[in-house]
Amino acid sequence: MNTCTPPQTVAQALAQTVAAHPHRDAYIDQGRSYSWQQVDVMASAWAAHLSSLGLRPGERIGIILPNGLPWVLSYLAAAKTGLVVVGLSVRYRDAELDFMLQDSQVKAVLAPREFAGFDYQSYLAQARRRFAALEHLLWVDEGFEQPLRSGAKALHEGTGPEPDDLLMIIYTSGTTGRPKAAGLTHRSQLGSALAQHAHVKAVVDDMVQLAMPLNHVGGITCGVLTMLLAGGTCELVPMFSPEAVWKMARRHPPTWLVGVPTMLTLLLMHPLLAEVDMSRLRLIVVGGSNVEPVLLQRLQQQFAGVSIMNLYGLSETSGAIVMTPWQADQQALLHSIGKPLQGAQLRVAGADGEELRSGEVGELWFRGAGAIPAYVGQQRDEEAFAGGWLHSGDLGLVDERGLVHLKGRQKDMFIQGGFNVYPSEVESVIAGHAGVLMVAGIGVPDPVLGEVGRYYIVIRPGASVSEEELLAHCRQQLADYKLPRQLVFRTELPLTPAGKIQKALLRAEECCS
Repeated sequence: MNTCTPPQTVAQALAQTVAAHPHRDAYIDQGRSYSWQQVDVMASAWAAHLSSLGLRPGERIGIILPNGLPWVLSYLAAAKTGLVVVGLSVRYRDAELDFMLQDSQVKAVLAPREFAGFDYQSYLAQARRRFAALEHLLWVDEGFEQPLRSGAKALHEGTGPEPDDLLMIIYTSGTTGRPKAAGLTHRSQLGSALAQHAHVKAVVDDMVQLAMPLNHVGGITCGVLTMLLAGGTCELVPMFSPEAVWKMARRHPPTWLVGVPTMLTLLLMHPLLAEVDMSRLRLIVVGGSNVEPVLLQRLQQQFAGVSIMNLYGLSETSGAIVMTPWQADQQALLHSIGKPLQGAQLRVAGADGEELRSGEVGELWFRGAGAIPAYVGQQRDEEAFAGGWLHSGDLGLVDERGLVHLKGRQKDMFIQGGFNVYPSEVESVIAGHAGVLMVAGIGVPDPVLGEVGRYYIVIRPGASVSEEELLAHCRQQLADYKLPRQLVFRTELPLTPAGKIQKALLRAEECCS
């Protein structure tokens, strides 16, 4: 980012990068390269088309797409016009989409007619009849290309969005089973991206194969926006697979390797790695959780001399907010997530909100940098932002070197293959089956995915329910990464005197086994 004045909005950030590097490659999509100048022109054309439909600043456009140029252009078009992007995973199914489309009051949706066996054309046609706010269905297969080919009416550049205007909504599952809508502003997304950009020393020659989904902060903020600030290049990977990543990297050698531990483990296992020139690689970023000893050893053996960093962030922090320092030692990598990024403040809070001393475990609270001001939508949680701090729900401590150590989660969430999974959401789906009397879910260790969901189930008297039947029931309502990996049938579950299931006993039982 060659400017003395930091951008205040994403539109300003794009304009600065286009001015500095108009002919450098911005994105590679399906083997084709697009310069920053081309991307800017196309984003303006798409923005003008969206405006011609009657979409106005503050209104919401849902994006249900795999990673690709249409996703990025829609995000940048929204940044230019003041629209709000609602990021929706291609893994979501009817029940999840129903809630999010209605909760966010989207006015337009951009989607494929069909993807990965899901008929979006039929689903969205029905959704438009059921949801009053939804007016426009835009199909990436055809409707997206025409305005770009024909040269849509020029976008009238007005005053543009303000820094505190909403830019994106990302749904993050809540412990009640209902997702919460994290409202990311221009200020919060840029706050995180600028801090990460400075920390990793991103430059115009950087290149990354980006497989983190763009409806997730790991993709849109840590990947797209951070690289935009540098003027570097993102090669967009539609859906993660080791083969796809290495085939792309064989043509365009990366300087960054980015992923959650599961992704990096699978990449290291794939034989195509031997055919890739990794001599330009300078940075490996491990997102989602601490790098584990075996993975760290394999990364260091395979990529000797390359810097490795942990990255901690939440939807509510708009992206990264803690990262490993440069030249960190083995202990720092293995046992800590790093230090707060520039502009971020951390408090380790006790039960009454008091700031704890070094070495004491408490809840991690954040403010500054990318921390969002509030949730939007129906599922509000004022306590999560009490006192001007974001209460993360994660437990941790700060050691004598200022390094942050994660110690657990106040909530039941576990991380399966880099995706946050909340058992309560899955439990509510399982409990919706007529044959289920009780259900309780916990996260248990897994050598590949880190953690997976194990669900203990009590069947109603007289009912007969098979594992296959329950999994089929879940597939109809849940994204694939939320699906139970282990189902354990019991005749009873441990209860408190008040009748609540004692998950602590189930966890203890799992540990003992």
